[in-house]
Amino acid sequence: MNQPNLVLAKKLNTVAWILSAIVLLLVGGMRRIKIDTAIDFSFLPPFHATLNALAALALIAALYFIKNKNIVAHQRSVYVAMGLSILFLLSYVTYHITTPETRFGGEGLIRYTYFFLLITHVILAAVILPFILFTFIRAYTGQIERHRKMAKWVYPLWLYVAISGPVCYLMLRPYY
Repeated sequence: MNQPNLVLAKKLNTVAWILSAIVLLLVGGMRRIKIDTAIDFSFLPPFHATLNALAALALIAALYFIKNKNIVAHQRSVYVAMGLSILFLLSYVTYHITTPETRFGGEGLIRYTYFFLLITHVILAAVILPFILFTFIRAYTGQIERHRKMAKWVYPLWLYVAISGPVCYLMLRPYY
């Protein structure tokens, strides 16, 4: 087994922190920043939900493959999940800086359920991003034991975010 590349890991960790800060600033500011465009991006919410659902499936596949010791398929599944998540993020920010916010109109228990899911989804999505990157970096730089330790708690949170996003979309769908 190759020695872990700690020099590369340190550089990638710095990149991960910078990317995480940029994403948080972008997502935090997207509701305040509105760009007027001739393009109607109202078609994007179902696309976002689809990307998140596919990312969840890729994460489930990654778990299946690693449990069956198929490391190459595990890695590919994680790459797919990350690619889908990046595409989601770019599309999500594009939608929110160009389109007015849609408000949830449900009442009673469904309203509380929706906001519970939405709030936990948003908070966990913000918090988990750097840890997803760090977990990936651990594997990429050969720190497999550290990768495993992080993945045990990062994975379920990432999966929750990937599943709760489409659920929130389906609950909000009647109000678009």
